[in-house]
Amino acid sequence: MEQHNKIYQQAFYYDIALSRDVGPEVDFFLEAYRYYTGLELKSALEIACGPGYHSRTLAQRGIQTVGVDLRPEMITFAQQQPGGKADNLSWVVGDMRQFQLEQPVDMAVCMFDGFDPLLTNDDVIRHFHAVADNLNPQGLYLVQYTHPRYCSLQDYGSFHYEGERDNIKVIIHWAINNPVFDCITATAEVETKMYVCNKGQEFTTVYKATERLFSPQEFPLLAQLSNRLRVIGWHGDFDLRQPFDNSAASQYMLCLLQKI
Repeated sequence: MEQHNKIYQQAFYYDIALSRDVGPEVDFFLEAYRYYTGLELKSALEIACGPGYHSRTLAQRGIQTVGVDLRPEMITFAQQQPGGKADNLSWVVGDMRQFQLEQPVDMAVCMFDGFDPLLTNDDVIRHFHAVADNLNPQGLYLVQYTHPRYCSLQDYGSFHYEGERDNIKVIIHWAINNPVFDCITATAEVETKMYVCNKGQEFTTVYKATERLFSPQEFPLLAQLSNRLRVIGWHGDFDLRQPFDNSAASQYMLCLLQKI
């Protein structure tokens, strides 16, 4: 998992390219929790939180929130951002396969393909155990994953992100090496290039990491093997009315699991 996160060591530049308004996504968290449990969300955990976009927004909504990330650089950066030191927000540097919060939460979320560094079935099962250990009874876990139309065993695809702030421009090209997934392990070696122009000074860095591709049916099967979670819903966007399907309106694979 360490190699997968090397690009995140440059948290400042990562944020310029990836920063976005996650308010509608957090709206979905609150609506989904209410819909599936009949209760109001009071506490939450963001796994692989990065700069803590969702963590900080949840805290701003009055939710007691924890952000967990493997990279201490990301946690430090998240703390320094607006809202990063709120009284109802805490941060943990930890491995998503093994962590322990001070108090369990109502809902955990893992956004933006934060799930794909889990390279083996054992990794996923350990992760599901860790999540369940830190959820309240009947707590929910939401995983956002790339829709299969955009990334498959036959075609990894390519992804482009860019942003500019204070005369600093950052462009991230994900998968510049035309990665090929292993048919058995569903893992691929992926090269990502970050270009930075910082007030006229330019540099480019290439990162290499191993990622795993997950098919939809692996989520319920691995959850069943964990004996701690079960899949209770699928959505194709941050909208309870949008099913996960092959329609143009279905942009993501959102899998909702519940502690059993």
